[in-house]
Formats: sequence, C-alpha cells, structure tokens
Amino acid sequence: MTQNKYHIPVLLKDCISSLNIKPDGVYVDVTYGGGGHSRAILKHLTTGKLIAFDQDADAMSNAEAMSNPDARGNDAADDRLILVKQNFRFLKNNLRLHQAIPIDGLLADLGVSSHQLDSPDRGFSTRFDGKLDMRMDQHMHLTAKEVINSYEEDQLRKLFSEYGELENSSRLARTICTQRKKKEIATASDLKELAIVFARRGKENQYFAQLFQALRIEVNKELEALKELLKQALEVLKPGGRMVVISWHSLEDRLVKNFFRSGKFEGDAEKDFYGNSLSPFKLITRRPIVPDEEEIKHNSRARSAKLRVAEKL
Repeated sequence: MTQNKYHIPVLLKDCISSLNIKPDGVYVDVTYGGGGHSRAILKHLTTGKLIAFDQDADAMSNAEAMSNPDARGNDAADDRLILVKQNFRFLKNNLRLHQAIPIDGLLADLGVSSHQLDSPDRGFSTRFDGKLDMRMDQHMHLTAKEVINSYEEDQLRKLFSEYGELENSSRLARTICTQRKKKEIATASDLKELAIVFARRGKENQYFAQLFQALRIEVNKELEALKELLKQALEVLKPGGRMVVISWHSLEDRLVKNFFRSGKFEGDAEKDFYGNSLSPFKLITRRPIVPDEEEIKHNSRARSAKLRVAEKL
C-alpha cells in the first residue's frame, strides 16, 4: 500500500520547515498514519532519531510494510525510526523507555486519516452504511454503537452539544433513547434516519458530520488524550524545541491555541510583576497556517486543517 493510497500528508512543507530539523536531533511524530510526515522528517536526519506513534493497527501494518526491505526494493529497514504501537497519551513513558528524552521537536496531525475514512467497516465516514464502530484502537471496548444504545439521555445530549456543537441536541438524544427501545441502532443508516429530521434543509451532510465527530471524540476520548499529549510534550521538549500541531475542528484548535499562548487550556497566560507573560512557549505562528488553494484542489480533505507552531522557552 503506497503512502498516497493510505493518507495524503497535509501541509507537509510547512510542517517540516516549522520543525526546524537538526540532522542529529530527536523527533517525534505522534500520528504516523500513512507515514508521509515521518518520511519527510527522516530525509532531514543523519544520525538523528524519529519515534513514531500510532494506536491504529492498520497504520502500524502499513508502517512495518514500508520499512520492510522486501516492500521497499533495495532499501534496508531504517534504523533511525522507532515505531510505537500506542496512543500518544503515553508519550512520556515510551520516550523514557527508548531513552529519547529530551526531544528536539514533535509533530501531531490530529483527526482521522484518509484510510480510516475510506474503510466502511471502521464506521468513521457518513458516506458508508457501516457498523457504528469509530475506534481508533480496535482493541478498545467502547464503540459508537454502545454509546448510542447505552448512554443515558442526558449523556447523549451533552456529548452532541459539546463535541458536535449540534442544534437540537436535546431532541436528538430523546429520539434516540425512544427509538432504541424498539430496535437497536446498529448502523450509520439507522442513526442517520433518526437524525435527518433535526438537520437544516440542505445542511444534512454537515449535521451528520458533526454528529459522527461527537461520537468519535467520545469513543476515543480524543480531547482528554490531546490534553495529556500537550502537557507531556512540554515536559519532554528541550528549550528551543518545536511543537507542530495540525487540528481539524474548533475543539482541538481551541485547546492547542490556548495551551501555546498560556501553558493552560483555559484563560490567559500568567504574568510576572512587570507584566511580562509567563507562558512556557514562544509563538512561532500568531495565526494558524492553512492549506492554499492548490493543496485543497489536490486534497479536498485538507480544507479544514489548521497548523499551529510553538517553541519551548
């Protein structure tokens, strides 16, 4: 499976230039996916090291195939690359295990890969009538089906409102709880049939996307994991080390923006006696970098991407 078939790396040149890569440095890609960003980092390393994380078994299979000499022609497996089959919320423990602390830079491309979206059986996309799964790590127990069929009405309302920012979240939650007593809600079509009446005319696909986003965030505890990642990344980065993060929706971007500006997830940075900011970061990007028209033309999914960069002081 080639990189382009698996996942097209977004904002690739901006990511690599923002990392300010040292040939002998230690770098981390916490979202390996199709490996596009990782391969670009490796091109800039000589004696350096790259540790790549991914919790998705498909991504790790792809990574192992690409590093296998039989799959890469005459290339040998790259001994500069260490693959870690875990969620990035376990960043610090794994870096300690590989004696890779401190690091010179970290890259995170949050969200769902093209491969995951294009796999009907994974349940991430609204385009397919697949089962309600949505697990990034397929060894996890909780699925979107279980959320929909077992959460209390108030739990559903809250996650639809907070994670999906959906209108009519209360009515949708009530309808789901009523209907599931008659018949289990097991597939994407089952859920969309119930939800379509709450969507604005002409905005049905957007409503479904927000609904699926809410379920995916809950199933994978994505915002909790992101908070853990950001806090641990600050601890393991060298002074002068860069953190480069691509977010795909406002909930992620807000957390990243606030943390880069203040070292906290809410509120402004604390200030010293003289009024100087006590943020642990220097902002490299005051405003997020977004894909240009040419990139969006070749990869329409890039449209929602926002890249932020900060340097540890």
